[in-house]
Amino acid sequence: MFRTRPTTRREAGRVATVADPQREEVRRWIDEARRIVVLTGAGISTDSGIPDFRGPQGVWTRNPAAEKAANLQTFLSDPEARRASWRYRLEAPTRSAKPNAGHRALVVLQRRGKLDTLITQNVDGLHQRAGSRKLVELHGNIGRVKCSREDTLVERWEAPAGEVPRCAHCGAPLRPDVVWFEEMLPEHAVAAAEDAVRRCDVLLVVGTSAEVYPAAALPVHAQRSGAIVVEINPNTTALSAAADHVLRGAAGVVLPALVAALD
Repeated sequence: MFRTRPTTRREAGRVATVADPQREEVRRWIDEARRIVVLTGAGISTDSGIPDFRGPQGVWTRNPAAEKAANLQTFLSDPEARRASWRYRLEAPTRSAKPNAGHRALVVLQRRGKLDTLITQNVDGLHQRAGSRKLVELHGNIGRVKCSREDTLVERWEAPAGEVPRCAHCGAPLRPDVVWFEEMLPEHAVAAAEDAVRRCDVLLVVGTSAEVYPAAALPVHAQRSGAIVVEINPNTTALSAAADHVLRGAAGVVLPALVAALD
């Protein structure tokens, strides 16, 4: 099995910019790998105009009511929280956003047979729109709707203007198919993600702060199984010191450059 990880702590966490010659080592790892897995976070979608949640212009910073509604008990007990949740879903930038160069680069990697699994913490659906297929959505997808009581997906619904639609089967309010505060991630998604990183040769961790568990544990699982972990992020994160290699830069710049270098 392909394994060329740095062997000393001093070698780990080496930082390179997009133009740095060390990028060629990452390119070589990608070229020689049989199984590449990618873990993405909010940083891959910022170039598509989708803000993060807690930054200065974050969704919850600008709209505290949306954060309050991101809890099932609040959603069920507070009519205004339900309306705020649905207003956000209808007005969210995810509805008009388009995949950027970072999303498209991962599709190219997939078409070349190099990308085994794409794991995302994002709920924006941009990976699917770009054409990614073997995808694990850890936090769900805001484009889907489900019953808040039966937990079943709903394709069609009706509701008076300004009202929250309800399940035609049981009458419970419908909600976005995303993971809210105090909810567990889907067991099947977590299991699929952990299995993928334990089988990969290279794990690319793109645009995530690496602070939210259980996703933050995936690089650890990968390294313990012998995989190389490469972080792609413009900022220092909780993963930076432990990663085998760090490429500083935006996903929309670094990923296309790596893929292009494979030609």
